[in-house]
Amino acid sequence: MTDRKAQLAGNLAKVEERIVAACVAAGRKREEVTLIVVTKTYPADDVRILSELGVRHVAENRDQDAAPKAAACSDLPLSWHFVGQLQTNKVRSVAGYADVVQSVDRARLVTALSKEAVRRERELGCLIQVALDAEETGRGERGGVGTGGIEELAGLVAEAPGLRLDGLMTVAPLTGPYAGRELAAFGRLMDLSTDLRSAHPAANMVSAGMSADLEQAVAAGATHVRVGTAVLGVRPRLG
Repeated sequence: MTDRKAQLAGNLAKVEERIVAACVAAGRKREEVTLIVVTKTYPADDVRILSELGVRHVAENRDQDAAPKAAACSDLPLSWHFVGQLQTNKVRSVAGYADVVQSVDRARLVTALSKEAVRRERELGCLIQVALDAEETGRGERGGVGTGGIEELAGLVAEAPGLRLDGLMTVAPLTGPYAGRELAAFGRLMDLSTDLRSAHPAANMVSAGMSADLEQAVAAGATHVRVGTAVLGVRPRLG
């Protein structure tokens, strides 16, 4: 085993222990929570090692990094999640490799994703990114739609050809009433998920929690956690 593989295996084991402990504390089954490893800024070689170690879900947030990496790893049994703010001029590329786009936050993006999914004869899973730092009808500092915009956007995704409404995503906000209150923020997302599922029962995915706050996300009921640093290490600074 190479040094890097041993390092990643050890880090994955520690994250697994944290998820298991969080599930026990919350009275949940381990299989209720899916780990997505955020591989942004790390090379395709690391993605390949992660696959060898049993990881099946990886996430990226910049198309210029993700597209060549996904191409280099196209032989691996992976589901690719796009989690960054997505500009419409990048949709054509992202729709070629992403299985799920977790950052859907405006109607124009829904239209672009639908058009490209149909063109490629693919089905793209979509999560509505919820901004808990925004006004009800506003937008968040790091993307996302205010809580008042979820219903309309979800309806657009559900009706759009080539798209599948999978659920909701959020990032713990740095400002606003939920700043520093991760458990409350994720609990609010779960309430919003309950509301969404009353109209769209299959949209039961809730993506929340990262390296620092995955326990709070599991406690609230998240179905997916997005962990990068705790698995891959502290990220190199981008130039």
